[in-house]
Amino acid sequence: MKQRVITGLLFAIIFIGALLLMNTMVFPAFIAILSAIAVWEIEKAVGLKNKLIMILSIAVSVCIPFLFEFNVSVSAGGVGGVYVVVMLMLMLLQYEKTRFQEAVMSIFASVCVPYAFSVMIIFRDIDEYIPGYSKIEGLYLMIFAFLASWMTDIFAYFVGSKFGKHKLCPKISPKKSVEGAIGGVAGAVLLNVLLLFVFKKFFFEGEARLSYFAVVILSVILSIVSMFGDLAASTIKRNFGIKDFGKLLPGHGGIMDRFDSALFVMPVLYSAIYIANITELV
Repeated sequence: MKQRVITGLLFAIIFIGALLLMNTMVFPAFIAILSAIAVWEIEKAVGLKNKLIMILSIAVSVCIPFLFEFNVSVSAGGVGGVYVVVMLMLMLLQYEKTRFQEAVMSIFASVCVPYAFSVMIIFRDIDEYIPGYSKIEGLYLMIFAFLASWMTDIFAYFVGSKFGKHKLCPKISPKKSVEGAIGGVAGAVLLNVLLLFVFKKFFFEGEARLSYFAVVILSVILSIVSMFGDLAASTIKRNFGIKDFGKLLPGHGGIMDRFDSALFVMPVLYSAIYIANITELV
């Protein structure tokens, strides 16, 4: 536990440092590094040995955050199609040691993981994506997403350790309990309500776009999404017989172990805000 706490604090300092530099090139570089490590961890987990596929997929994962940073518009169909063909060609070049599912997982991971991480850039520049939103609201949404993810995990762990009696998904993650899940949801709601109070009092100019009621509903939804993300990652690890995706963060595992649920939560929150805004405009 001590190692877990120390590692968590050190990583929190690094993460907060990146947020403080979010308007510099440090921020997309930080996201690109997270993306590259996460993709590499997934490829190692599935047993990929094809170095050419690994190099190309990691290179693509590094480029995607910078596409968002510089607002570069690319044809997803055209570029994506070429990327898939090239990856399958690289699979054929080393077909004796490359399984089809490894190539497919590399394609999926190298696109979806950096996209999910890059939602942080979208939140930072929310005023360019959703009319009427300000930079400070984008920062608020970013913190909202991480609180929904990480507070769910933290509260679920402590409540489950203390009161957990009914298994949530014993075949996927034996230690998770129904009581822990309820505690995780409650913790996420509590912290996000507090977050809104702080931003309304000290940062927002005028009336906040999200009411306390909306924050409660969104927090419950995102907390559930967070748990599904965590269970999805646990399923991958169980399928490939590993305990953690990596060892970069002692006590936590790898980057994927720390961000697995957040990678689900951030796109869902952005989609919810975007749809809500479109609905209002209509």
